[in-house]
Formats: sequence, structure tokens, C-alpha cells
Amino acid sequence: MSSQWWVRCGAAMVLAVSCTVGTARADENTHVYDAEDPVVLWLNKVGPYHNPQETYTYYSLPFCVPAGGFHTKRKYAGIGEILEGNELVQSAMAMHFGIDVPKTLLCSQTLSEKDAETFKYAISQHYWYQLFLDDLPIWGMVGQIVGTEEELRELEKDTKHEHKVMDSYIYTSKAFSIGYNGNQIIEVNLTAEEPRDVEPGAHLEFSYSVTWVPVDKPFSDRFNRYLDYTFFEHQIHWFSIFNSFMMVIFLCGLVSLILMRALKADYAKYLDSDMEVDGIDRDFGDDSGWKQVHGDVFRIPSHVGLYAACFGTGMQLVALVFSVILLAIFGSLYVDSGALISASLLCYALTSAVAGYASGSLYQQYYYPAKGPHWIQCMLATAVLLPSAALAVALMLNAISLYYNTISVVPFSALVWIVTAWFLLSLPLTIAGTILGRNWSGAAKFPCRVNSLPRQIPVHRWYTHPATIIAITGWLPFGSIFIEMYFIFTSFWNYKFYYVYGFMLLMYVILIIVSVCVTIVATYVLLNAEDYRWPWISFLASGSTSVYVFLYSVYYFAVKTNMSGFLQT
Repeated sequence: MSSQWWVRCGAAMVLAVSCTVGTARADENTHVYDAEDPVVLWLNKVGPYHNPQETYTYYSLPFCVPAGGFHTKRKYAGIGEILEGNELVQSAMAMHFGIDVPKTLLCSQTLSEKDAETFKYAISQHYWYQLFLDDLPIWGMVGQIVGTEEELRELEKDTKHEHKVMDSYIYTSKAFSIGYNGNQIIEVNLTAEEPRDVEPGAHLEFSYSVTWVPVDKPFSDRFNRYLDYTFFEHQIHWFSIFNSFMMVIFLCGLVSLILMRALKADYAKYLDSDMEVDGIDRDFGDDSGWKQVHGDVFRIPSHVGLYAACFGTGMQLVALVFSVILLAIFGSLYVDSGALISASLLCYALTSAVAGYASGSLYQQYYYPAKGPHWIQCMLATAVLLPSAALAVALMLNAISLYYNTISVVPFSALVWIVTAWFLLSLPLTIAGTILGRNWSGAAKFPCRVNSLPRQIPVHRWYTHPATIIAITGWLPFGSIFIEMYFIFTSFWNYKFYYVYGFMLLMYVILIIVSVCVTIVATYVLLNAEDYRWPWISFLASGSTSVYVFLYSVYYFAVKTNMSGFLQT
């Protein structure tokens, strides 16, 4: 009896699952459709071509709104899509899988003087729009300006007024060609047709048509058409890696020379703590340079809590970038809109334990065997250092976007979601990491005893001054990655999908190795100048690479792009 009851329950569960699977709706979430299933076309945003970050909602331009209230139906967006500046609303273009649609009228309008002026300005600024169908992005131009090449080149120098002197035409028909393989959509092509003159009083009729075309391309390769292989896999990429690799070999050889030849014998001399009595060496001999300050090298640095917090945050960023690159390599994050940002937020939260562990252990080592007096403040500084800086920048950018009324405004609910996730996940992991770091790795392993009185630091020559060391040290790491930064900036500001994350991972490893090597050399030069304040200087020396990256981004913005306006700046 009991066995029969279990058999009946099992059969009922199997039947229920079978019915559920059988009735599961085929749609854009599964990317599988049955014949004549509805296919939704989503309207995303519009914006000037030369200013890729300046985007607005689709109906910010005075397009006529079709009947049916479709523009009020929005697609749910994840946190990554929101931060990326996507706001999808449903279009009124009815489509069904495998069913061709002849030219169909959507809506019509008569242009007022204001509408005509708005359209003219948008067309003069080369406004584009973005649509999505089955998670495939589609781009099209709002219209075109008619003129000779010489006239257009002259007007490019003063785009604010070209719409007043040139004839503008708006495309009023969208012809979609949708390629499908079996029951899946593979590609979408859009052709903008039927240009109409933009003048006050002009009557415009907007229409669309759909043609379904069978293709042989597999579903797994459908995103390849968006990837610019010619640009990203150019031989300059390999040259950059080879150049950086040779730099690594040179720097590793230089560091090995310093450590194995110049320091090996001297370092062994000071491993024995009996060499030091009351902070004074038994025998100075002809010692000079770094050997004079060996009793001060491990002295507690100024603002040690902040230093430990910066160190922990840096270790977290190393783990964060490494994790995101690996996810991008194995997960093809460029395929899904907002996936890279979502993955970055998740990885940041999870790597908070790394920040807490690194900062907690380093802070405790300076006070071992006693307990660090302000470890809680150090822990809190570690937890809020990067988020507070990021939040300040985000709020400033949000205020600018709000002023210009762009689509990239982050809603208050998204900010609340991010702050809540930080409180519930990132902060507890930072606390746990700090506690583990203090207890597991808080014992000091310094090879030299710290003198009771600090040694006086001599006057520096210009080439051993900390500011000079910091400025020079950042050059080599930047030199190893600046070509890759060109590709990253180009993908960010020139409508390209960055997908060569294998190259990025290799360059990232090279960057870490080069940064470690040049920091060791910089520290050696500083200590040879009898300056024992190496902790902050070594941190800032390798960190100065970011200054050069920022300056290069300014150069790229000013020279390599046609962006303009305060919003882009």
C-alpha cells in the first residue's frame, strides 16, 4: 500500500513537470519560438553619433505615438542594464515568427514648426536609434542631410547650425529582414527607407515591413556579426604583447640582479637579530645606503590605518579584475546587455573578503604581538574607501545626466538596491575577512628589529626624491598596456564590442609583473638614498600608472574622437 502511494505520487509529479514543460511559453527569454509565436521589438534609445554617452529615450524625439499604449509597456531591466543606460519600451510593430509582414502603417503626423526644428537638429547631429529583437541589438539612423562632400566637411566644423542651412530628410519606413534557423532567430537587418523632407506642415506616415529569411548559421554564432575581427585581432595586438613580454624579461632580470647579487650577502648579514643591540649595529664597517636604515625599514608608516585600507582595496581590485576577466572569457558577457556590469558588481561584493583579509593582516602585523588599537576604524575605512569614491563620482554624473535629461540617469531605486546589497553582502564579508586576517596572518615576520629612535633622513638629490620616483615608476607599467587601452577606449567610445578578453588577461598579468618589478626597483633606489618611508611611496609609485592612463584617456578624447559638449567631458 505504501509503495503504491509513492509510485502514484511520483507519477503525478512527472506528469506535472511534463505539462509544465510542454506548456512553457516560447519567447525571447528562451530564444525558442513556435510557428506564428509573437516576437516583440523593443525601442531603446536615441542619441548623436559622435557623442555615444549622450543618449535619450526613443520618444524624446517627436515621433508619432501609435495607438494601443504600447509605449507604456516596459521590459524589466536588471541592475546591469539600468546602469548601462538601457530603457526598453515595447514598439507597436506586430511581428510573428516566420510570418512576413507587408508594408504596414504605424501612425502619421503633421510636423509643427517645433517638431520640424527638433528633427532637423537631430538629423544634423547624426542621431541614431537602437532597437532590440530577441536580445539582438539593431541600429538605424533617424535621417540624413543632403549636400556635397565639401559642404558636409565644412559643416562638420560647426554642427550646431548646419540644420538651419541644409536640407534634412527623415526616414519614415523600417524594413526588417529577420534570419532564422529552425525555431530560433539568428540575425536581424534593418533598412531605413522612404526619406521625407523635414519642413513645418509636412505630413509624415511611418510604416514598417518584415521579411523572414532562412539561414544556415548556428545559434551559437549569431553574435559574431557584431564583432570587429579586423580591428581587434590586428597584428599590432601581438606586437604589443611581444613588446610587453620583452619588458617583463628585462625587468625580471634587473630585479634578479639586485636581489641575487647586490643584496644577497648584505641581507643575510641582518637576518640574525643578535646583530643589533639597543638599536645600534655592532659593526657598521663601510656600510652605506639601504644598510644604514635597516633598523627603520619596518617602522609603522604614517596613517597606517589608511595605508592598510588602501592596500586591502588594491588587493580587492586585483582579485576583482581577474575574476571579471575570467567570467568574460568563459561566459561571453558581451552577448547579454548589462551582463558585464552585473558580473562586476557581484564580483566586487564577493571579493570584499579579500580587502578585509589583506588590510586586517597588514594592520595587525605592525602592532604584533599587541593588538592593533584602531583596527575597527581600519576595517570600516577598507569597507567604504572604494564605494564612497565610486558613489561620489556616480552622484556627480547622475546630476549632470539629470540636468541634460538623458537616459543614463540612474533611478533612486537602483541606488537603494546597490547600497542595500553593499550592506547585506559586501560589508559582512569585509568584516569576516578582517577578523580572519588579524587572527591568521597578523603575526609579524619582519627580519629586522625596529630601532627605538627613528633615523634622520638626509636631503635627497632630485633623482632620488620621492616625487621623482613616483612619477618615473608609473611610466613602464603604462607603456606595457597603453596599446590595449587604445582598443578599450575605442570599444567604449566608438560603438565596438570588446571581446578579446584573452588578450586582456595576458596584458593584465604582464601589468602586474611589471608593476611589481618597477616597485621593487623604486623601493631599492629609495632605501639606497637612506629614506625608509617606502610603504606609501611604493604604493603611490605603482599607483601612478593610473594617472598616465587618465591622461591618455584625455588625449584620446580630445584627439581621437569627435565628441563635444560638457556632458561628454
